Amino acid sequence: MSPRADETPRRGREPRRGASRDLPPADEPGREDDRTRGFGGIGDARAYTPRGRTVREGDQRTRSPRAGRDTDPFRPALQVLDGGRPARTRRREPEEAPPPPQRRAREERETREPKGRAARGTTRAAPAEDDEWDDAPRRPGRTTAGAARTRSTANPRRGAAARTEPGARTGRERKVAAPPGPRRGTAGRAAKAAPPSRPASRPASRRPAPPVPAEPPKLANSTRRLRLGTVLALALFVTIGVRLVVLQVVETPASAQSLAEQRQNRLTDVTLPAPRGSILDSSGAVLAHSVEARYIYADPELVTNAPATAAKLSPLLGVPSSRLVALMAKKKRPGGGASRFEYLARGIDIAVADRITGMKLPGIGADRDERRDVPGADLAANLIGFTGEDHFGLEGIEARYDDLLRGTDGKRVFERGNPDVKNGMLAKEIPGGYSSYRPAAPGSSIQLTIERDLQFEVQRILSRQMERVNATIGAAVVLDVRTGEVLAQASYPPYNAAKPFDFKPTEREDVASSVIADPGSTHKAFTIGAALQEGVIKPDSTVTVGPGMILGGKGFTDTHRFDAGTKLTIPGVLAYSSNIGTIRIGQKLGKEKLYEYQRRFGLGEATNEGMPGEASGRLLTPNEWSGSAWGSVPIGMSVDATLIQMAAGYAAIANDGTYIQPRLIKATISGKDGSVTPAPAPVTREVLSPEVASQLRTMMESVVDSKGGTGGKAAVAGYRVSGKTGTGKMLVEGQYTKHNAGSFIGMAPADNPRFVIGVFADVPDGTGGDVAAPAFSEMMASALRHHLVPPSGTEPPTFKLKQ
Repeated sequence: MSPRADETPRRGREPRRGASRDLPPADEPGREDDRTRGFGGIGDARAYTPRGRTVREGDQRTRSPRAGRDTDPFRPALQVLDGGRPARTRRREPEEAPPPPQRRAREERETREPKGRAARGTTRAAPAEDDEWDDAPRRPGRTTAGAARTRSTANPRRGAAARTEPGARTGRERKVAAPPGPRRGTAGRAAKAAPPSRPASRPASRRPAPPVPAEPPKLANSTRRLRLGTVLALALFVTIGVRLVVLQVVETPASAQSLAEQRQNRLTDVTLPAPRGSILDSSGAVLAHSVEARYIYADPELVTNAPATAAKLSPLLGVPSSRLVALMAKKKRPGGGASRFEYLARGIDIAVADRITGMKLPGIGADRDERRDVPGADLAANLIGFTGEDHFGLEGIEARYDDLLRGTDGKRVFERGNPDVKNGMLAKEIPGGYSSYRPAAPGSSIQLTIERDLQFEVQRILSRQMERVNATIGAAVVLDVRTGEVLAQASYPPYNAAKPFDFKPTEREDVASSVIADPGSTHKAFTIGAALQEGVIKPDSTVTVGPGMILGGKGFTDTHRFDAGTKLTIPGVLAYSSNIGTIRIGQKLGKEKLYEYQRRFGLGEATNEGMPGEASGRLLTPNEWSGSAWGSVPIGMSVDATLIQMAAGYAAIANDGTYIQPRLIKATISGKDGSVTPAPAPVTREVLSPEVASQLRTMMESVVDSKGGTGGKAAVAGYRVSGKTGTGKMLVEGQYTKHNAGSFIGMAPADNPRFVIGVFADVPDGTGGDVAAPAFSEMMASALRHHLVPPSGTEPPTFKLKQ
């Protein structure tokens, strides 16, 4: 299909888009060719875009109807202008196509009529030397505009006389670009394809001036906006950087410290005491627990008259005025800032705290607290111990298991506002201000093996007996043979755990676990038991005794004097508590074996029953034995031991020869969820064979039941009792005292022991059979009745003590 000629309209003769409808068509006479006009039509005005001064590379007037049918002919490509004019390419070469006929005609007229124009006052600017044609080829069939030229548009309000000729320049001229010219090498074809120019049939003075496109506002220019935004962003970053430098470098340490102090002065931190766990007996009854109370505090910054305030509080709090004044004095906290909270007293009764609050003393307040309460006063006080004002355990179980009982304190930090100076109250918390809260973790409770009722009876019996024998100190221990649990552990004198500081430290000691003494004759059971186990002696063996013997330069005698060559049976040695007979057995056993069995019975090391400060005692090793040690060690004179150690050794005899570590702690109860955790299993070991243990128990009954036995006062009606008396010396700071350490340790029922009870007393005079055996009898009877132990069904055997 042949291309349609440019002159052939597609849909009739319509005016070209972008051209004025008032102008005659290009092929009509009198219309000036488009190339003679510098700017015309909406199409040219569209070439002026907000992104810069651009014109189209090819005017739609030069487009061929066949070219670019798949694109929009009314959106031609844009060309960037250089200063409002098309970029300069190169000068027209001589071989290029000649200028269009219209331009040649004008040049000829200007040459012929220079003077006429000057006479009429019309000026024409000389043609610019740098007007050039672009390399782009002209589209065939359409005449392109001429060389790029400038033109001044006439003011439409003025007549045609005010219009200047094409090519002349004025002060308000605007440069536009002409369509590109022919490329090098194609000038001939462009000239041949271009139709002959039509003569201008319409005077220039009568043509309407083309519209002048308005220049967009400055801020509408995207380049200007980008530059302005960049400047603002850089200025912001520079400002921030300068401020950071000032804060990090320019600020002095004094300024930083001032800011920190201001912040600290606005904050108040309060310790939230953790609820302390309780101490319970084996049945869950309370031995010691915490009850609600109040603490009194002061804000030193608000206290106006410290001496007068202290004088009013001292009698109510029981704290000296001098101490209160020191607490209310203004001071700095370790972390900086003024101190705004000081405890004045803790554990105050609620009624007393309410009275202090009602006084409205400036800077003084009260808040919830707890106080340790001991319902039984002196009941098991030597075991329980007590706490200080800050709820830390100081003695006894309270001190040994303080971490477990105390839990973890919480903390509350908040920002406060202005204080109420008029009422003398601390500042209130600022709603929405800084606040941190760490709740307190409650402590766990400890359940002891102590039986409250039995503990009460043992303490009552011990106190009465110690007062009767004029003892300085005394102790009693009740052990469960089968489990090793301590059912009662009492000390004399007792003290009130609710008012511990009213008593001397020595009066608050647990005598059974902290006081060491020579066990005396109670140690003879260990010597004889070891000899039986090693086969050195037999139950029917006899031992020759006499009036006395000298070993290592030291003399040893018996309380019961025997003639030389007297033979005693093993039950007789125990019943008469013969020193000479026991020394003879010890010599046969040997010091190495005796030391070995001492360790097996639990001597020389703490039992770790659960009491703090438990003494370990001391044994002489075989290398340390002197000549006299052969006589003193077998009878328990060069041995340091506590009552709890000796009672545990006797419990091994009662438990068929198996040693069980004594223990006071039965379980722990979690303060968070109430879960119960049993105490670890006690340490056990075999000391004697069951047969030997049974033989020894039976022979020890002679101490209580035989005539002339030293422990007759320990008998319990209806029950067979087995035990041994002892009389030693007290040790104070490594030195023996003049007092006697009398003791009795026994078990019942002897044929099937259930309990072992040991009683100790430091008396000016007297033996264990006199000062300790009577207390043992009452305590054992109470324990047997309390646990409903049936009486013995058999009679005690009859012993032959001498041969």
